[in-house]
Amino acid sequence: MPVTMKRRTLLHGAILTAATLMLPWPVSAAPATERPSPDSPGFTKWVMDQIDDMHRGSSSHGVFTMMVKTEHWTRTLTMESWSRGEDYSLVRILSPQKEKGTATLKAKEDLFTYLAKTGRTIKVSGAMMGSSWMGSHFTNNDLVKASRLVDDYEVALTGQGTLGGIPQYVFTLTARPEAPVVWGKIEVTVQQESLLPTREIFYDEEGTAVRALEFGDYKEVGGRMLAGTLTVRPLDASGEFTRITYDSIEFDVSLPESTFTVQHLKSL
Repeated sequence: MPVTMKRRTLLHGAILTAATLMLPWPVSAAPATERPSPDSPGFTKWVMDQIDDMHRGSSSHGVFTMMVKTEHWTRTLTMESWSRGEDYSLVRILSPQKEKGTATLKAKEDLFTYLAKTGRTIKVSGAMMGSSWMGSHFTNNDLVKASRLVDDYEVALTGQGTLGGIPQYVFTLTARPEAPVVWGKIEVTVQQESLLPTREIFYDEEGTAVRALEFGDYKEVGGRMLAGTLTVRPLDASGEFTRITYDSIEFDVSLPESTFTVQHLKSL
């Protein structure tokens, strides 16, 4: 049965499925808890829950660089981001100068864009959800996500192997017929020992691989292992990509509710 094309994110359409991402949040190692064995009935759900929760914290503040390469041009943006729980995120451009101050606010299911050049704030409508976010390969749709993987997908451990000499698990996520998702299937590859994500492949409702989300440059920050880079690649042989690199990140910072308001967006 074909999957209805409804709203679902890529960055945590997979994990970000994060990306995350929801505005870009850090992806860290799953917490050290006792886990079921791979042949246990509860193993796949346990792993997906770890992946879902690994980038969800009480709050975060960071600076990241986003490089976008298309067929005709390449651009690089430096941005500052704040997040609080699952529902609130704010990202503003620091450079280049001509775009400095432009910002995106996610407040629960609402999305707003502040245009620094004109001083206007625009609420992103349903018709604009499929548009590119900041000229990248992420869409506005990719910034809004709340549901969990096991709620939207049937999950099966379908393979094991190695990548770069590191043992990996491969999980296949098949969309439930009633789920409001974009992707018909997602393949999620994680490191067996740490459960750090390595790669996610997104398939459309016809079973065609459309996009890949790759994680790399793992580093320890504040006691957490983070994927320092996240790269989205359209699988159309175009060579295009969007890469996010975290320059700095801190967790559990104090952020008042007023941080995530339209009034604050206008004052940045």
